[in-house]
Amino acid sequence: MRSWVVGVFACVLVFSGGRATAADCPGHPDALGTSRILYVDPTEHRLLGTMQYRETLPLAHKEVVLTFDDGPIPPYSARVLETLASQCVKATYFLVGSMARAHPDMVRRIAADGHTIGTHSQNHPLSFHKMPLANAEREINDGIASVAAALGGEDKVAPFFRIPGLLRVDQVESYLATRHIMTWSADFPGDDWKKIGAQEIVNRSLARLEAKGKGVLLLHDIQPATVLALPILLGELKARGYKVVHVMPASAAHPKTQTVAAQWLMRPPKSGPATIAWPEPIPLPPVAAAELLPAPSLATVAFAQTLAGSILPLAEKPDRKKAVARTSRWPQRTPTPSVIDMAAREELPAPNPESFGYTNMIETKPAAPDRRAAATTPADAAASPTAPVSRLPGDITGSLRPSLGLWPRSTFGLSKSAYP
Repeated sequence: MRSWVVGVFACVLVFSGGRATAADCPGHPDALGTSRILYVDPTEHRLLGTMQYRETLPLAHKEVVLTFDDGPIPPYSARVLETLASQCVKATYFLVGSMARAHPDMVRRIAADGHTIGTHSQNHPLSFHKMPLANAEREINDGIASVAAALGGEDKVAPFFRIPGLLRVDQVESYLATRHIMTWSADFPGDDWKKIGAQEIVNRSLARLEAKGKGVLLLHDIQPATVLALPILLGELKARGYKVVHVMPASAAHPKTQTVAAQWLMRPPKSGPATIAWPEPIPLPPVAAAELLPAPSLATVAFAQTLAGSILPLAEKPDRKKAVARTSRWPQRTPTPSVIDMAAREELPAPNPESFGYTNMIETKPAAPDRRAAATTPADAAASPTAPVSRLPGDITGSLRPSLGLWPRSTFGLSKSAYP
């Protein structure tokens, strides 16, 4: 990385600990001032501005960076410089090479006031996204050379470049990276190049800044409306508690400001249980090789004697030839005999009603005469192969019923006609 000399800027700015406040702005006790200087390394973060890229400057909440494109053109650029000086505010300029050659004194005044100077091509063509790379390289290099000629050397030009019209293309960004130049976009514009009034520029700038809470504002110092809007804008930033940050390239005299990766995002990931992220590795000191321990043996095991009498000791390799044939996975079912010998079973006697606990509650009566048996003649009975069916004592098969003295019929919901 080439060394960038920032003595031109540092000799004008007198910061205490990298910060400037209203107290550092003589004659303007109510000035907005510049909160701090942010030193960046273009080789580490080469694409900047969330309008087009993932990263932005590592700003805190309510910090803003002011940038101006397309100049210088007097008298508008001179009026902008006067307004910034009255508030002791430092900005970043992206100058067009042809304008720098036409107004070199204005370029030197911008540097003398302590602002950072980057470049914006030689002729501001709105065709960077489709022109041949060789033409884009020529536009970039000629623009740097023109600004460097006005300042007295290329080392006085910051390695910051903004593509005209923000018409980015990968090959141009890659070429800028080979030259260790940071490509700047922005986080929100003020729309001051459109046909709107000064108050509308202020309203749009503040609304977009409030929406994001911080960021890089894109303005143009060659627009008459911007000249009128800038004093109002700076006053509103002061009233709303915003702070201006001045960005400069890091150098041997001014090392880069220490930051972490999350600070370069507009919305850093929230920490908590819902966030899934790999922790950053923590470097550990080298550890000497540990002494190897001997492999464990069977004799060192507490239950070695128990294993010694087992069928298969741990150290013994099983003999596949002596292995027992593998049995079925499921247990065998006991076969059921197809014919049961009923004659071999002992016959049980017929149950006696007296063996039941409720026999004293059974009302017995003599068995009614069998009308069918009376109608059968002795000859018919001799001819019938089936003997008459005998009934149990008390006719319990046909006339079991509760005693009327013990169980009333109403207990069962029975009427006389329903129960014989």
